Amino acid sequence: MDRATIRPFTYTDLPELHRMIGALAAHHGDPPPPDREALLRDVTGAAPLATILMASDSRGAAGYAALNLVPRLHEGGRGMELHHLWVEPDRRGSGTARRLIEAAKRLAVEKGCSQLTVGTHPSNAEAQAYYPRAGFEPMATGGPRFRLRLVPAEG
Repeated sequence: MDRATIRPFTYTDLPELHRMIGALAAHHGDPPPPDREALLRDVTGAAPLATILMASDSRGAAGYAALNLVPRLHEGGRGMELHHLWVEPDRRGSGTARRLIEAAKRLAVEKGCSQLTVGTHPSNAEAQAYYPRAGFEPMATGGPRFRLRLVPAEG
């Protein structure tokens, strides 16, 4: 198995990124992602909502990381959240996840972040075992969270 290279998302990655996000959603029992245009809107442009790092090898897309800047206003700083980390099942164990995390760490430092955080689904024992091996420390959660569902404005 050849070593995956990590690079920023480009428009030509859209079909593979959309497919992998769908695979991650299915893995968690979530609905499939919206159309590709909505995804493209959120990961490109002057103020993207997420930064995407792509992993690829000689067989094509091997995985991706989606990252979000997180304000830490009470500290006067910034953090970065590893919102998604996906490695194709047949590439797991190849070091691709570790390379994506290393690239995410470099990006976070470049953006002035003092921490990189990641959360897992409570039932995802595999991820919960992996992240400490990758250098992450357990952290206390902020307590219960709530949401208010909204209907977005058109545009």
